[in-house]
Amino acid sequence: MNRKIALRRTAGPAFRTLRAMRRLRGTRFDPFGMAEVRRVERSLITEYRTVVEDLLASLSVDSLPRAVEIAGLPDMVRGYEDIKLASVARYREALRAL
Repeated sequence: MNRKIALRRTAGPAFRTLRAMRRLRGTRFDPFGMAEVRRVERSLITEYRTVVEDLLASLSVDSLPRAVEIAGLPDMVRGYEDIKLASVARYREALRAL
């Protein structure tokens, strides 16, 4: 972009409201927290922790390369909205394959 985006004067109060609402992040009153992407993101955290705990429980010299590969899989989850959901699907497929 070569120039700034012009916003109306009514944008100021809207941004102040969003800034004040940041305290709601992660609570049940979070207006954006019920979106499918946010729910998937929260479930990925517990899934990943479970997978890593299982890997650590059965870790050996032979299983180390596979464990490192599995531990690096979350790096493939990137993007916004639909792109991220597709990345999550690819992550889960790769996890099942390993």
